[in-house]
Amino acid sequence: MKIDRLIGILSILLQEEKTTAPELAKRFEVSRRTINRDIEDLCKAGVPIRTMQGTGGGISIMDGYRMDRTILTSKDMQMILAGLRGLDSVSGSSYYGQLMEKIRTGSSEFISGRDSMLIDLSSWYKGTLAPKIEIIQEAIDNRHLLDFKYYAPSGESVRTIEPYYLVFQWSSWYVWGWCLSRRDFRLFKLNRMDGLSDTGETFICRDVPRPDLSNEKIFPGGIPVKALFTQDVKWRLVEEFGSECFTEMDDGRLLFSADYTDMENFVTWILTFGGNAEVLEPPEVRRAIRKAAEETLKNYMEDNAV
Repeated sequence: MKIDRLIGILSILLQEEKTTAPELAKRFEVSRRTINRDIEDLCKAGVPIRTMQGTGGGISIMDGYRMDRTILTSKDMQMILAGLRGLDSVSGSSYYGQLMEKIRTGSSEFISGRDSMLIDLSSWYKGTLAPKIEIIQEAIDNRHLLDFKYYAPSGESVRTIEPYYLVFQWSSWYVWGWCLSRRDFRLFKLNRMDGLSDTGETFICRDVPRPDLSNEKIFPGGIPVKALFTQDVKWRLVEEFGSECFTEMDDGRLLFSADYTDMENFVTWILTFGGNAEVLEPPEVRRAIRKAAEETLKNYMEDNAV
C-alpha cells in the first residue's frame, strides 16, 4: 500500500547516502513513475529531498535531517511490526518482510520481548488472494482500470472499475471502486473475482468517498426473525452474534432474535443447523425452509441413487 511504501522509501533515504529512482522501483516492485510520484508526495509532506540528474546523481535527503524515533515506545514498535506481519501474510512480494527488517535494524533498542500478537489476513485463499491484491495495489498506484469477471447472487458479469481502496472487512478482502457499467461506486469481494487484469489504461481520479462499512449501512435489517436452537449449537450463536442474541428457555432451548436484511441469506444460514434449529417467524421463512428440505430430500431418494 502507498503509505507503507512511503515509509519504506523514507527509511532507505535515512540509512543510505544516495539512491536512484530505478533502484527504488526495483526494490518496491513498482514503476519508476510511481516512485517519482512518491518522492513528490514526500516533498509535499515536508521531507527535504534533493534530486540530481546525470552521472553521479540520484535521490538523497539534505544533510542534517533526522527522524526522531524516540517518541515510539517498545509497545508501539511491536504493534507496527504486528501490522506489517499481517500485511505480509497476503503479500505477493517480499516488500513487507524487507520493511520489517529495516525497522528492526534501525530500532533494535525499542524492540524487546517476544511477539504477543499474530495476525494472518490470508484466509483459505492465500494462493489466489495474494496475486489479486498485488495487481489491485499496482493498479491503484498507477491509476489503471481493472477488468474482471464477477460472480454475484444476481448472476455473472464482466466489470471494469476504477480501483481506489483495498478493504479488509468481515474476514474477507474487497476492492472499492467506480464501476463503469453501473456508473456508481461499488464494493467487490476478491474471492468472487476471476480473470482479474490490469488494462494499462489510465483514469482521472474522482472525488472518492470513503466506503461506509458500518453495519447499519451494509446490513440495514428490516426482517425481524425468531428461531429456537438446541444447546448443542450455542457456541455458534455466541461466535457469530454474541451471547446477547438469545434467551434461554425453561426447556433449555435458546430463543434467538435478530433483524435480517436478506431473507435468502437467513434461510441458507438456518439450514446449516439442520435439526438443531426451528424458525418461529416470519411464516414465509418457514415455508421456504420446508420447500428447500423437500427439494433436498428428492436428491436423496433411493430411486434416484446412481
